[in-house]
Amino acid sequence: MEFNEKLQELRKRKGLTQEELAEELFVSRTAISKWESGRGYPNIDSLRSIAKFFSVTIDELLSGDEALRLAEEEQREKSRHFRALVFGLLDLGIAALLFLPFFGQRADGGVEGVSLLELTEIAPHMRAAYFAAVFAIAGLGILVLALQNSHGRFREERREQISLFANTLGALLFVLGRQPYAAMYLLLFLGIKGMLLWKRP
Repeated sequence: MEFNEKLQELRKRKGLTQEELAEELFVSRTAISKWESGRGYPNIDSLRSIAKFFSVTIDELLSGDEALRLAEEEQREKSRHFRALVFGLLDLGIAALLFLPFFGQRADGGVEGVSLLELTEIAPHMRAAYFAAVFAIAGLGILVLALQNSHGRFREERREQISLFANTLGALLFVLGRQPYAAMYLLLFLGIKGMLLWKRP
């Protein structure tokens, strides 16, 4: 007997509706409906709550294949959360360019390293473009961190694509503006993101 059938049977044995069981387990009725129709599995915390509520073990609830599937899904979920966290922190880390001396500026016949805030000896439109790139990427980082718990494979992949695209455009902007250190900083972050996606399960 599969998990969804066992859950249905346990619930009916107790004489509970899906809504009543959902209240007991502090989940939505939709979640119960999804689990009972075999369209998904509860996470490990919900599984523990179910086992405790019905006074059974987790092994009694799940077959060997289901336990393996659940463990794999749990691992994928952790990996997605970790990736979202790293992507968000890296994008937010771009804001450090406001303070790090990664920009070259002519001074006393030579070139000195200055932060973006101190960079004044360039065309105003280029300076504005640099600020726009830094604020856009850092803002994206805040958004990714805020939304990392929202589910949906499509949304996660879209956020990753936007992050990579923004990072690439920023690096290209600094390359074209002849700011190699700032460009290398973004390319380093781009490389880390690429490795995370390459190792994605």
